[in-house]
Amino acid sequence: MSLDRADLLLLELLQKDGRATVQSLSEAIHLSARATLNRVRRLEKDGIIQGYRALIARHAHGGLISVFAEVALKDQRQANIQRFERRMAHAPEVVACYVISGRYDYLVRMACPDIEHYHRLINAWLDDASLGVEKIVTNIELQTIKEFAGFPLPR
Repeated sequence: MSLDRADLLLLELLQKDGRATVQSLSEAIHLSARATLNRVRRLEKDGIIQGYRALIARHAHGGLISVFAEVALKDQRQANIQRFERRMAHAPEVVACYVISGRYDYLVRMACPDIEHYHRLINAWLDDASLGVEKIVTNIELQTIKEFAGFPLPR
């Protein structure tokens, strides 16, 4: 699907404010409210817009710590990869998990109530032979400079 200038502007506006009204969006892209709504629905239907979320301040849920873990698996057999990825997808502490290139296989971002909780979590991963985790390198976030707020869009 090709995106025109109005689509790109709509996406940019919705990334900044997912609750923007159709009226305000239509004024910003200089189209009627009906045409704007049709575009938004098409972008949703085509999977370009994948959903809408509320971003909650970290302090609102008890001051969670943010931890980045680089994880290396012992081997690359498909069964091990699938088992590890299923575990990551279902762990409530895991807020993002990426397959990466380099010395490690995954970069996992977690939100934990404290370092002890994180330590118990990674020890469970290391102790579970079925996951095949060889090594975990931990990086604790000290300060957020810029949080993800949407993808850059072409102009």
